[in-house]
Amino acid sequence: MRVGIEVGGTFTDLIAIDRGRIRVAKVPSVPKRPDEGVYAALAAAGLSVDQVAELVHGSTVATNAVIERRGAKVAMVLTAGFRDLLLMQRQDRRQSYDLAYAKPAPIVPRRHCFEVAERVLADGTVAEGLDEAALLAGLAPQLKSGEFGAVAICLLNAYRNPVHEQRLIALLRPHLPGVALVASSDIAREFREYERASTTAIAAHVQPVIDAYVGRMVAWLAERQFRGRFALMQSNGGRTTAAGLRRNPVTALFSGPAAGVMGAVRQAGRAGFTNLITFDMGGTSTDVCLVENGQAELAGQTMVDGLPVRTPLFDIVSVGAGCGSLIEVDGGGALQVGPRSAGADPGPACYGRGGTAPTITDAHVVRGTIRPAAFLGGTMPIDATASTHAIGDLARRFAMDEPALAGRAIRIAEANVVRAIQVVSTERGRDPRDFTLVAFGGAGPLHAAHVAAELGIATVFVPAHAGLLSAYGLLAADYTYFDTETRRIRVDAAAPAAIRDAVGEMRARMSARLAELGFPGQAPALHLTLGMRFVGQSYEIGVDVAVDEVADLGFEDLHQRFIGTHQRIYRHVGGGRDTAEIVFLRLGARTAPDDTDGLADQERPADEPQSGAIFMGDQRVACTFLRRGHLEADKARPGPLIVEDLAATVIVPPGWTASRNACGDLILRRVPS
Repeated sequence: MRVGIEVGGTFTDLIAIDRGRIRVAKVPSVPKRPDEGVYAALAAAGLSVDQVAELVHGSTVATNAVIERRGAKVAMVLTAGFRDLLLMQRQDRRQSYDLAYAKPAPIVPRRHCFEVAERVLADGTVAEGLDEAALLAGLAPQLKSGEFGAVAICLLNAYRNPVHEQRLIALLRPHLPGVALVASSDIAREFREYERASTTAIAAHVQPVIDAYVGRMVAWLAERQFRGRFALMQSNGGRTTAAGLRRNPVTALFSGPAAGVMGAVRQAGRAGFTNLITFDMGGTSTDVCLVENGQAELAGQTMVDGLPVRTPLFDIVSVGAGCGSLIEVDGGGALQVGPRSAGADPGPACYGRGGTAPTITDAHVVRGTIRPAAFLGGTMPIDATASTHAIGDLARRFAMDEPALAGRAIRIAEANVVRAIQVVSTERGRDPRDFTLVAFGGAGPLHAAHVAAELGIATVFVPAHAGLLSAYGLLAADYTYFDTETRRIRVDAAAPAAIRDAVGEMRARMSARLAELGFPGQAPALHLTLGMRFVGQSYEIGVDVAVDEVADLGFEDLHQRFIGTHQRIYRHVGGGRDTAEIVFLRLGARTAPDDTDGLADQERPADEPQSGAIFMGDQRVACTFLRRGHLEADKARPGPLIVEDLAATVIVPPGWTASRNACGDLILRRVPS
């Protein structure tokens, strides 16, 4: 049996696959002890760990530790003269018209930043060596007396030559037992000094948290005779071993959303859909990602609580629009939805756990699109009266009735989602009308048809077990490792040879690291991305190259690949044949686990479809409520319909049809007008 467990902000989801048989569970998350949600999900599914051959896990532990600043107390060691690096940040101003704008507070305050005399030049040459005697006499006692839980080391140009960082770790380790020592050359081997320092500081901040969290799970599993393989999800869409995550915890900052993308890619791919926009709406947020030809695009950097993190990850855009998002009034007196969320505790008002503020879930209850008797298959009680009261307070303020106010809030949430999808599509040079919208998460299918119509998308794919797709994505993911190295190479006749030399060094380094981390033994598939730009630009774009093409790569081919990619994204090119350069190389390794069965829902419900009424737009309309199994395979049924699943509800509005394929996936199509 293979088991995937994903801890979200509101619910913890489990999918177990045993030779085609699927077992599922969905339980409330435990924000203060997220691993308890894992154990509760196993219990709810009736599983004993000695039955499990492979357990894959994803969570928001690392992200929450950064946002809530609940990680270790960190000391930062920098090259002399760079103590204020984390405070100075960049000169940009993200909120141009906010007179009270302040830069985000760094993870490490200035008083905990320490300088060491040394200097490595941009080409890796050592200009000034470390004074080891002075370090042992001065720095080591200061760090020891500060009672730090972690030390982040980020020395100038260490991405090019890490000799001083590695020597500093060797010198400090005997004096700081039990303290995590994190070097930038192990976390982000790339240029841009502030971003590299920020990433290293965040890695040091969360490393003890992740180490303790993973350690508790490993110990819990060992106590119960677990002898299978334990893996964890990363933000780049691949899984890693426990040792790999403990070594570089920033790779797990967005593991949950990445798992959802992988689940969507694999399940939609089985149905023949390869150009996708994934739409994952849960209780706390919505995550969207563009997938072209079955591949999600990687970004090199993301932001967490306003701070940059340099690590390869799926190009996912998140907005604070989930079914638990609070419906509030902003400072100007207008209605707003999110980014604050009711979360799992206390949750929406209808959950009956002490929440009184209205949420999008309450809005759907008021409009009849979520029926209390059918929520989570009828296993979780819903208080419709509490939803009406919560929405009613705001409705009276705006002189509207409850269903109208609820509809207004839902439209605002959907507008936020539309804007996020435009960021990953039109702003990246893609037309959303050329893609299929894949809706999942507990709330994605509730809004998918309306979001698709706004974007001109004609087809919506709702996978089987859509509310649990992220848990399935954990099982569908490959083992993945990335090595990124800054190396500036002018695109000229000598460039192909320089690329081959760099790739050879990276492959040797990667082979040693994969063996050290305990990746499965089969030979990994390798892929190369070149970060390229016109000379003088401050940003670069990724140009993909198959590793087996490197040996025959020529100057003209390299140049044309860059020009074509730049043209597709920005619709223009500039400069002559000798004005491009490479600034980084990123080598990726993927090792596929055992083949994972696809999701299937062959439920044959005993009850019959029911008639009822819901609010759509400003009107109350007649509607049919049914289960996924009531739809006939490959036979379209027109809306309005409400399809009620165990973990998700699907709205099929007028002007759309719904059909079911052989696996139980739903395909919604817009009727041509």
